[in-house]
Order: sequence, then structure tokens, then C-alpha cells
Amino acid sequence: MAFDYKKEYKEFYLPKNQPSIVKIPKMNFIAVRGEGDPNEENGAYKEAIRLLYNIAFTIKMSYKGDYNIEGYFSYVVPPLEGFWWQKDFEIFDYSCKDDLCFIALIRLPDFVCQKDFDWAIQEATKKKKMNFSKVEFFSYEEGLCIQCMHIGSYDQEPITISKMHIYMQEQGYKLDISENRFHHEIYLSDPRRCEKSKLKTVIRLPIKK
Repeated sequence: MAFDYKKEYKEFYLPKNQPSIVKIPKMNFIAVRGEGDPNEENGAYKEAIRLLYNIAFTIKMSYKGDYNIEGYFSYVVPPLEGFWWQKDFEIFDYSCKDDLCFIALIRLPDFVCQKDFDWAIQEATKKKKMNFSKVEFFSYEEGLCIQCMHIGSYDQEPITISKMHIYMQEQGYKLDISENRFHHEIYLSDPRRCEKSKLKTVIRLPIKK
């Protein structure tokens, strides 16, 4: 049975649809940075997703080739995630998608280190004939956050976020968005195959006392 991060770490990937406080440890990711409307068909965000999944599956399928990753075990590729912010906006404005900046991410298993990532970039470049120079090995410790499962379209997220703001204030916390702490989303549904009303997205926001 392949190791599934969503099932093994439910506290990080499967929260309830009521806000909760959580502390997120350091994790390693593959990441691509960019900006612009994520819905643009040939935009930077769609390109980032293509790049990430090519590298993610190169690593996952490495056991079929000559390259051996120490400590490798069978696993399900974790879900796509995203850090989002807007230049010159203190409050996240969902109507200004062209102003969005992002770091698109997919979590790496703990056994994957920098040299394994470097191999995957070289291997994917050779086999796919694509430029993967935008993909980076990204380590991040998110720390103290509030999170909640959002069910519905991405444009309806402010309803859930409003509920999160009320809860964090009741618990004695405040938002801690900064250059290094971001609005975070984890995508548990494929929008190409799921009705908008049923999309499941984990929303996570950094907080402090």
C-alpha cells in the first residue's frame, strides 16, 4: 500500500470545515514562483503546474530506473499547494487576479534531498525536452497557523476566511502575513473533474498572539 500523506497527516491535509489552530513543521517541496491570473490558459501558473508534476512524477517513478534514492518507499504524490499574495495589497482582493503572485508547491517525501532533486531536474530535462530551470528545491517551516476546509468555488473563499478571522480573534490571535508568511491553499480536488460547488480546498493563514 502506497504511503498517502493526506491520510497519514490528516491534521495538515484534512481539517474540518470549522477553523482550527495548527503548528506546521518544516517540510521540503518542489516549487515554482510566478505571477498573474491563475485562470489564464497559457499563463505562468498553468506552466508552473506542468513543471511541478513532471518533476514530482520523475521522482516518484525513479525506482524503475538506474537511479536509487536512499530510503525510497512507495507513496502517493501529495496534493498541489500554493502560497499567494498581491503586491501593494494589504487585504487579499479576489477581484484583482492579474495582480496575484504565487509560489506553486508539491511536497516532497522526507527521503528526497537536494542531490535527488538535482538528478530529477536533469532526468526530466533529458526525457521531456523541457526547461525546468524555474523549479527549485524549497524548504519551509510554516509555524503557527489557522486553517479550515473550504468547500465550494475559489471565488467564495472570502466566506470561509471571514469565519477564520472571527475564530482567530476569539482565540487571542491575529493575522501574521509578511514577506515570508503567506496565504496558503492546498488543493484536494481537480477543478477539471469536480463541480465548483464541491471543490475541497484547505485554506491556511499564518497567525501570532
